[in-house]
Parts: sequence; C-alpha cells; structure tokens
Amino acid sequence: MKNTTFENIFDAYQLVSGAKIKAKNYDEIFELGAYDGNKRGYTLYAFENGVRFDDFSVIISEKELMNNYQIEKIKVNQAA
Repeated sequence: MKNTTFENIFDAYQLVSGAKIKAKNYDEIFELGAYDGNKRGYTLYAFENGVRFDDFSVIISEKELMNNYQIEKIKVNQAA
C-alpha cells in the first residue's frame, strides 16, 4: 500500500464498501465497510498487508471521513 495514492474525499458517492481509507495525519490504512443507519456512520476495519482484520472496527461519521481522511485513488473507465 506504500505506492498507493490517496485523494481527499469530496463526495459521499466515493464512500463505497471495500475502499481503502487513510487518515490525513497518520499512516494507518483502513477498509471501509457498510454504512450503519442505526449508528449513523460507516464501519472502518483495520487493514494491513492486504488483510482486513474483522476483530477490530470503528464507526465513523460521513462528516469525519470527509474532513480527516483520504480515499484510495482508483482509475475509472468511463464509457463514451
């Protein structure tokens, strides 16, 4: 994950399950889980060396994600 580029989150549509998330101020990488409407936030799982750790997760709000985290930049093929 060292060669992966991350970009700021500008739109909630970027927040898809399975996306890699990185804190702006730290080097920890997380994998984005599903949105939990009852808890009003997204589940983040610890992610290291290509392995997602399901035994540790945190719930984080959309606003917190957009202000303090970055998302993995993915090339998208657009149909003409």
